[in-house]
Amino acid sequence: MSNSWLPVEGLTSLHGRGNVYVRCNLCLGTKTLSAAANSNSNLLKHLGTQHATTKLVAKASGSDTGTDDTSPRAPKQQRLSSFLRGSATAIQAKVNQVIAGYIVEDMQPISTVESPAFRRIIDLIPGATRQMGRKTFSNYLESEYTKMESELKQTFEGLSYISTTADIWTGHNRSFMGVTAHWINPATLQRQKAALACKRLKGRHTYDVIASEIDQIHSLYRVSTKVTTTVTDNGSNFVKAFRVYQQEQRNDSDDDDDHDDEEIIFTDVAEILDNPTETEEGIVLPPHQRCASHTLNLISCNDIDKWLLANPGTKAVYRSSTAKCMAIWNKTSRSTVASEVVDDVLSKKLNVPCSTRWNSFYDAVSRIVEIPATDLSAITHSLQLKCLSDKELHFLKEYCATMKPLTVVLDILQGEDSCHYGTLLPALETLMSKTLEVKDSLTVATGLPEAVVEAIKVRFACVLESKDAMLAAATLPKFKLRWVKEQWKKEMIKGMLVAECHKITPENNLFFGFYISSLKPQTTLPVQVLHYLQTADTSMEILNQFPKIKEICLRKNAALPSSAPVERLFSLGSLVLSPKRNRLSDKRFEKLLLMRYNHWFVKEE
Repeated sequence: MSNSWLPVEGLTSLHGRGNVYVRCNLCLGTKTLSAAANSNSNLLKHLGTQHATTKLVAKASGSDTGTDDTSPRAPKQQRLSSFLRGSATAIQAKVNQVIAGYIVEDMQPISTVESPAFRRIIDLIPGATRQMGRKTFSNYLESEYTKMESELKQTFEGLSYISTTADIWTGHNRSFMGVTAHWINPATLQRQKAALACKRLKGRHTYDVIASEIDQIHSLYRVSTKVTTTVTDNGSNFVKAFRVYQQEQRNDSDDDDDHDDEEIIFTDVAEILDNPTETEEGIVLPPHQRCASHTLNLISCNDIDKWLLANPGTKAVYRSSTAKCMAIWNKTSRSTVASEVVDDVLSKKLNVPCSTRWNSFYDAVSRIVEIPATDLSAITHSLQLKCLSDKELHFLKEYCATMKPLTVVLDILQGEDSCHYGTLLPALETLMSKTLEVKDSLTVATGLPEAVVEAIKVRFACVLESKDAMLAAATLPKFKLRWVKEQWKKEMIKGMLVAECHKITPENNLFFGFYISSLKPQTTLPVQVLHYLQTADTSMEILNQFPKIKEICLRKNAALPSSAPVERLFSLGSLVLSPKRNRLSDKRFEKLLLMRYNHWFVKEE
């Protein structure tokens, strides 16, 4: 018989394939019944209906065959008892951790712990002898947040290079300054991240207020001297904050003796104390980097829009085609009847452009272009709107073909786990080459690819000539120098890499002018760099064979090319600070959000 039920007198088992077949000895003839291998409900039903008056006696397990076929099977799922092992205190701690993980990860109200239905579920857990109330649970979350903050500080103490992203978010008439940290683990060479703050920001968002908040957050985690770059959007207040308070960066190529002849200026200390300067208590910000994704979005929405309207060959068709598309978007987004018309024809909804979402205009236009001409005509006729002409539709198709590489790169640069600052320069070079590839096939939007490339060269002028960007790309094994087309540029970057490796040499050895025997001679550095560039391995682990190149990679690639991570922090914030929870205090909201973003309770499991 099946191992999941005890044999009953009067039934003899025959094992079939997949199911269990039994013959009832109480029935006349050879009555055979079928039952699932893990259920005896059919057999009990037969005995209850056909032999209700017959007294049945259960046999001992395995007494009829002398085997252990009827012994209980091991459960397929892990039993709760196996998770809740240990002392009563340890069991209670595990239960509290699981409850906190559920509340924080699923962004549930803290009052859930006092819900009668929730308490009945917890009562079923063996060993959960104490139920936490709202106040006790809040104190528990406070202690866990303190642990998380201490662990982050301890982690940062073991790092040399960290990058941060910063931005401001407004929700429910409250503004918050968000900051996230990013770094490459020196041991695993994997990218890691953490949310540092989402502090309430009161008053006007002026440059000095922004600088003060960023500096305080960096100081809180003791990373002010370790932050290589802070990535923000192109907002004028952020740009000015870093321009005013950023520590002056000295060009690496300058010699120390360039400043030997500078005049020494003496300042009266008493005058400084009586008249504080505008440096706001010595605020010093790290180097600033503008978000590459936001910059590309400005090119797509602002620069290209201005060029299309200024170019006589595209001005009229661009205006008419976008006006007709806008009419479709407005009607389908505001009328349920119009939305149903589109759904009946396409079985899917149209995308509507959103000013706060990158690539939204391109996605909305490409959805319309994908619609067959007959279906598009039927939709506009049903909505009583003007249909797109063949020229307008052709222009939109050429627009999408030209802008597609830009949207692909924009999405790539928003990555976190496998995206580094060294991705930016190869992505821009590839973007410009792929955009120019379509120029010969255009008949209406002629000149658009050249306009896109020119806008990229203007907006990213500093990046395209940046030494840091070149070294960051060269020290990433998946890129190295594969993205460089010109041979003279390859040789230039090789020289930069060799020179950067020279700087990593310990200063005490440079002082004496010789190298200890355990170190490789300095003359072998070009050979080491050449060997690294010639290796076919593209995994990050290959850097362990080249310690100096690894050191450069950790420093130059700590930053991300985009500030998308802090935007994702705000997306989570809108779920935590929901309309039903808008009475959360600023501190409580920040702590719940940071524990959720950092997956604090998931890590502990």
